[in-house]
Amino acid sequence: MIAIAVSAPKITAQTDEAAFLPKHYESIQAAQLQEKAFPANFTPSALALFERNDGAPMSEADKAATAKIIQGLTDKKIEHVEQIIAVSDQTTSKDGKYALAPIAIDKATQQSDAFGETAKKLRDEGKSLANGTDLKFQLGGAAAQQLDQKEASGSADAIIALSSVVLVALIVGIIFRSVLAGILPVVLSLMVAMPTSNGLIAYATKAFDLESTPILSAILIVVVLGVGTDYFLFLAFRYRERLRAGDTRQEAVANAVGRVGEAIASAAGAVTVAFAVLILSSLGMFKALGPALAIAVVVTALASLTLVPAVLTVIPARGVFWPGKKWMHEPSNARFASLGRTVQKRPALVAVASGGVLLALTAGALGYNGTFDLAGSSMPKDKESMVVQDKLVNGFSAGAADPTHVYLTSTGGGKLDQAVFDGYVAKLGAVPGVAEAAAKPQVSKDGVTADFTVLLKNEPSSNAAIDTLTELREVAHAQAPSGTDAKVGGLTAIYKDINLAMSHDYKLVFPIAGLLILLILGLQLRSVVAPWYLMASVGLGFSATLGSSTLLFQNIKGEHGMMFMLPILIYLFVVAIGTDYNILIIARLREEARAGRNPREAAREAVRHGGPTVAAAGFILAVSFATFMLAGNIFMLEFGFAMAFGIFLAAFVMAMFFTPALTALVGKAAWWPGHGGDATGGHGDAAVPPAGAHSAHGLPESAGRR
Repeated sequence: MIAIAVSAPKITAQTDEAAFLPKHYESIQAAQLQEKAFPANFTPSALALFERNDGAPMSEADKAATAKIIQGLTDKKIEHVEQIIAVSDQTTSKDGKYALAPIAIDKATQQSDAFGETAKKLRDEGKSLANGTDLKFQLGGAAAQQLDQKEASGSADAIIALSSVVLVALIVGIIFRSVLAGILPVVLSLMVAMPTSNGLIAYATKAFDLESTPILSAILIVVVLGVGTDYFLFLAFRYRERLRAGDTRQEAVANAVGRVGEAIASAAGAVTVAFAVLILSSLGMFKALGPALAIAVVVTALASLTLVPAVLTVIPARGVFWPGKKWMHEPSNARFASLGRTVQKRPALVAVASGGVLLALTAGALGYNGTFDLAGSSMPKDKESMVVQDKLVNGFSAGAADPTHVYLTSTGGGKLDQAVFDGYVAKLGAVPGVAEAAAKPQVSKDGVTADFTVLLKNEPSSNAAIDTLTELREVAHAQAPSGTDAKVGGLTAIYKDINLAMSHDYKLVFPIAGLLILLILGLQLRSVVAPWYLMASVGLGFSATLGSSTLLFQNIKGEHGMMFMLPILIYLFVVAIGTDYNILIIARLREEARAGRNPREAAREAVRHGGPTVAAAGFILAVSFATFMLAGNIFMLEFGFAMAFGIFLAAFVMAMFFTPALTALVGKAAWWPGHGGDATGGHGDAAVPPAGAHSAHGLPESAGRR
């Protein structure tokens, strides 16, 4: 860890949405064309909005004051501000109440805090210059939204991270009634696995020229801490169980690794595959996340299978479980023993009830509506950038902040025939959802390319704007004059292409990941039957999570949609990490079956012994994700709820009831063509009794043998 962390190279993250789309998408081609044909043009990073304090139309004196304020801002020579465009008739609302001044900020700052800090200086200086006039100065646009979003979040990120760490340590400590047991998974995950993962990710990013994204660091903490805690619990519960069965400390650790190690390796393999397959994604955001998270899971699994057992072997058991005094005694009336008996006696009822819950929640997914309004969903409406956005809708059109551009290029090498421009503008302006198409397009110096500015009626990130963009593209392409080619670009075009890229990913990434996880399960279980219904339950868990989130936020809370990447985030965390719990339970089911128990008895013992581990791991991870709901905005509220509720379903519905009940119903056929239900099959360890089995004298078998 030390060697890797010290020697790892430094990497820089990207935040530009366009940078995460492949070059074959039209919005990217349009952006490249704009840079070539109109190098002096820019997309405003900020928008200065002027209006009178009394709300009346602006007078000539007000317009003069506006020009003076803009000149004053320009003379300030604020760092990173490249250009401030003066107010004109085109940037003044038709009712004369609002005037806009587009501002260009160095694009390089978008990847740093300087972007928002520049907006803060512009806002402060603009308000200062407006003092003593009848004008109100407000700043909107991307840079102002970043500033307001940061202020709205405040210390939420730190609170989330600290809350996760404290909750993990506290809950694990309560479960084992131990101070050290609560601290160990946090220390081993964040002080060993985390820096090692970061170092290897940096090496891989540099060696294979991978993308990097700024959201990786926050997600990495949750993944490493969550997975690391899960695997620690898998080992610690089995370790304690073997101590109760009479093993020495060294024997208990060896037995725990021998029995649970394969389940951890398989679970890590499934999660790693699920993450790694994202390298096939069309979106750079997920292409960057996938390999990085896969590396983190591999590192965490290796630490769990080597360092954790070594620590448990070195530290006396009384120290690990101190100050608890009853850790050597299994409760006689354990709740999970009762649950296990319920699954044993009524597997059909349990399977129907748990499966019914998942199916009922799945119905809500049919109403899911993705939205790209990340700014609107991540900060209060009274923030200045949001107020400016609303006033743009009233005074201009919602699309005025980020106009759409149609670039018409001559394909024959000659200059464009400008006589056809008026007819082309009329056709673009007639598209439903278009507020205005500029009458006079800008023509490049060589006369080969023309830029037609189109204002949409709806906010650029809205679904309505994306629908308009779809039709606008069709008209722009179909009505392009002979000998020309049309490309439609702008922020809405980028969102449209992200939408197309995600549809591609759903059809490619999900099936490949599913098949690879199916293969891993088949190899672990030596079966071609059990993996299929395990994957079916995972699929139900995915759709039930999306459905429950849709029901809560769209149907009950009344949101018009949820963040567009929610399905992939559910796939990343609920499906990938939630599969761990299914694997742990199914591994215990196979172990009990191979020891000679019939299918229903195996289900009973799996729930009895594996249930506490799954419940603890699932509860801790769900609570960790729930801390994201403390951020105070709808974006994090949706994310936190979906992840927490999805993990809860994976642990407490799928793994605890659905999987063992189905396995009990399928019977020995679940292990076909292997020998999971034959005491003489498998690895030849049939002579080893099931963990916790007792001899005729009432003593643990291992104690009786000694």
